[in-house]
Amino acid sequence: MPDPHRKPRVLVVEDEDNIAIALDYLISREGYDHDRVANGADALDRIRATHPDLVLLDVMLPEVSGYEICQGVRLDPSLSDVKILMMTARGSAIERRKGMALGADGFISKPFELKELRDEVRRLLAPGG
Repeated sequence: MPDPHRKPRVLVVEDEDNIAIALDYLISREGYDHDRVANGADALDRIRATHPDLVLLDVMLPEVSGYEICQGVRLDPSLSDVKILMMTARGSAIERRKGMALGADGFISKPFELKELRDEVRRLLAPGG
């Protein structure tokens, strides 16, 4: 049974420092525990090690793409409860469909409004989200 007093854990997978700083600010204000990985190669190992409730996942990353990471998470049955919100500057309908087809729970285009991102994070972390 989940601990109702435990803060949700969010892992930010983002290589651009300025975006990561904005995400850090938002996540801290919302009261979530969080961590960051700046490249794709380390992301899947960190997800397995920390089992976050939500991964904010950039599509365009050094070494391994966000799509590959999303697919890796979805192929691991032990991570089936991890939510994934993909973020990309190339917010076309094709990119969105690809992310959702690979198992993302949400998709947001950069630059995003903080309110839009906050609402999406809250939706995904809500019970049954």
